[in-house]
Amino acid sequence: MTDTKAGKTTAVIAYLTIVGALIAISMNSDPKHKFARFHTRQAFGLHLIFLGCALFLSQWYNDYAWYGLYTFYIVLWVYGFVGALSNKEQEVPILGSYFQKWFTFIP
Repeated sequence: MTDTKAGKTTAVIAYLTIVGALIAISMNSDPKHKFARFHTRQAFGLHLIFLGCALFLSQWYNDYAWYGLYTFYIVLWVYGFVGALSNKEQEVPILGSYFQKWFTFIP
């Protein structure tokens, strides 16, 4: 529980923007908190997926695809952010387990 409380600020910062996720990665370099690492991976993955899909959609414009992307991103972002605020290590639906596997380089 103390690890969760100590890493909560870092976990919340990670969800703010992609820059916040990068700041959270550096904040968690020393001391390392398991809770912060978990949420930093989740937030970093969400931001990267959003940016990648946005770059793709900027080339092949479709209004409904943009609506879908923003809805998907906002729902998953709120789910992860509320989890960080309520001290829970809950993976975001659909992609959360992949983020934990893909971003093992995040300390």
